[in-house]
Amino acid sequence: MAHTRINFLSVPVDIIPEQNLADEIMEIIVKNSEAKVSSQICFVSIWDILKARFNQDYMNCLKNASLVIPISKSILKGASFLKLPVPVRYNPFKAVISIMNALDKNFRTLYLFGSRRESLMAAEKNVKATFSGLRIIGRYVGYYPKASEENIIEAIYKASPSLTLVSDGISGGDMWYYRHRKKFEAGIFLYYKDCFGIFSRRKRRISESTFEKGLEIWPEIVRNPFKLFLVFPYLWYLIVLLWYKIFKK
Repeated sequence: MAHTRINFLSVPVDIIPEQNLADEIMEIIVKNSEAKVSSQICFVSIWDILKARFNQDYMNCLKNASLVIPISKSILKGASFLKLPVPVRYNPFKAVISIMNALDKNFRTLYLFGSRRESLMAAEKNVKATFSGLRIIGRYVGYYPKASEENIIEAIYKASPSLTLVSDGISGGDMWYYRHRKKFEAGIFLYYKDCFGIFSRRKRRISESTFEKGLEIWPEIVRNPFKLFLVFPYLWYLIVLLWYKIFKK
């Protein structure tokens, strides 16, 4: 494996150079196939780090993941402050594209899971047009009734895709796979809420310059001013960082 795992505020975070991501993904897929197991990749923001510290199930989900990829600049600054190895931060949409490019070049398979029907169908159309070597072998909408869940699980199990891309409308997000992980025997699951919205062009991507500056929260605040209250958990994050700096080795 070409990644290093660190404990950041007791939460697992992986360090993986961008140039190694494609090889890492293919190695995980091959390893899963040989062992007849599945696994997942998790994107984590600073809010996810705080959530994991108070939610043991979510903490176990991250510990179980093949890759835990940081997407917040605050995680990098925090790791540097604690004199830990500093992870590589990923733009989640660009990371998804890199992963799909790796699968495309190796003629692997994809299952699309989530979103409303119109967004899902538009996303599928655009994925097919972009990744000609990546075969889509199934899809299912999100926001589904609970009674449909076992049928969905069976459909994904039978399809055995290399990657199941999970978007909005899936209860629990990353936790959906974790709760059902023993029911699958192949492939990688990756949850990114905005994925199909961006693929279907129904949702705008954060600009590269905004992301690089670590200002991606501000467009969200414009859409939802209540997110200004995230300043309070952020202050708690700073306090936890300071506590680890003083008292933890």
